[in-house]
Amino acid sequence: MEVIDDLSSANLNSDTILTVGAFDGVHRGHQHLIQQMVEEARQAKRLAGLITFYPHPNAVLSPYNPTRYLSTPGEKAALLERLGLDILAILPFDQEMAQTSARDFIDRVRRHLHMMELWVGANFALGRAREGDVEALRAMGQELGFTVRVIEPLTWRGQIISSTRIRSLLLKGKVRQAAQLLGRYPSLAGEVVRGSQRGHCLGFPTANLEVRKERVVPADGIYAVYARLGKERHQGVANVGVRPSFEIGGQRMVEVHILDFEGEIYGCDLVVEFVERLRDERRYDDVEKLKAQIEQDIAQARLILAQEKRVTSDG
Repeated sequence: MEVIDDLSSANLNSDTILTVGAFDGVHRGHQHLIQQMVEEARQAKRLAGLITFYPHPNAVLSPYNPTRYLSTPGEKAALLERLGLDILAILPFDQEMAQTSARDFIDRVRRHLHMMELWVGANFALGRAREGDVEALRAMGQELGFTVRVIEPLTWRGQIISSTRIRSLLLKGKVRQAAQLLGRYPSLAGEVVRGSQRGHCLGFPTANLEVRKERVVPADGIYAVYARLGKERHQGVANVGVRPSFEIGGQRMVEVHILDFEGEIYGCDLVVEFVERLRDERRYDDVEKLKAQIEQDIAQARLILAQEKRVTSDG
């Protein structure tokens, strides 16, 4: 997959079928559209491409209420590559881009990427003030020589799958439901950094994850998780929150106790996959009660993840 950050730098010798959007999280709805587009491109002997933006347009258009990301640009690129795309354009979204007319943007895409088809959802719009809706794009297509194909959205339990819906579920701690919409476990990736060592003192050492501040983090609580270190995948229990048993008004953190694991991993990259929420984060004044609760959490997580492994293996 060729990745470009400037349309004018593209050097293509084939026509393309393209789609445009934020594609945050690359959820099942996105996959539904992209997989069909890639298949059509193969049959038509054209290249399949996707244009997306960074930062998210809402970060520029609504700076005081920016969208929290489900995926970083790197994670998004990796997910999209697995879907068979030939071209990924990650374009900077700034005030200049926000003020670009739909006609000017499409004209650039048509010239530099040889676009012959544009695949979008029914409510899609681009350009200044969202002037480039489906009807306007079809009119441009007649003039500039490309067609517009509208793909019906994918639904789950009667509602359209969307990044907004997934963010809402995660902020409520509903990681199971979020996984159903994503088509994979919701995850966070980051570097393991040194913490206060309190977990180690309790007999349950934790890896403290440094998460980018613009990421969506699940609601505070205790979770059964998988912890991925390179190609290795371990069972674990994660605590998201402020550790009220130790400090009041502490910094919000993501800590992971990796089960049956010993090793020095400070500075390593860790991916945490959230499987199921076990309980709320609670304050314990008695250390022994806290340790007993942690033991219960670990036992519950083991049961859940053992069942998860069987389900995954079966199908």
